[in-house]
Amino acid sequence: MQEKKKDIFDRIMELPILRIFEPFYQKHREVLLYLFFGFVTTVISVSVYWLGADVLGVDPLIANVFSWILAVLVAFLSNRTYVFHAETENREDFLKQILSFYGGRVFTLLVEELILFVGIKLLTFPNLPVKIVAQVVIVILNYVISKLFVFKK
Repeated sequence: MQEKKKDIFDRIMELPILRIFEPFYQKHREVLLYLFFGFVTTVISVSVYWLGADVLGVDPLIANVFSWILAVLVAFLSNRTYVFHAETENREDFLKQILSFYGGRVFTLLVEELILFVGIKLLTFPNLPVKIVAQVVIVILNYVISKLFVFKK
């Protein structure tokens, strides 16, 4: 049996100070990496959203779409490569994978837009706290969609 090639996260866990956590990491690797990259994409999404909505004065729902585009690109690449190790054999499989990924993300974009509309437009809560709450909901939904439908083994 061929041994799995170690990625940067595996090598980091081999550092002497982190070695004691390696069994936990190996057992929960997928969820831990998903949470890590979920955090990264959330930071990107919230930052681009804040820049658009609060700094540039773009309508919050429009700013959210721009933040979504960048965050989904980062999420696809990181989930495919590091979280789910979902390499494809050919162009057709890759297209199926990316289309199902973006399809799931369009669904959660609509959920997020609804949360923002209700929170900001109807309930008049401040932009950023509503965006952060929406991101928590979206990260959970995106994991379920990715795990069950996009990068299934």
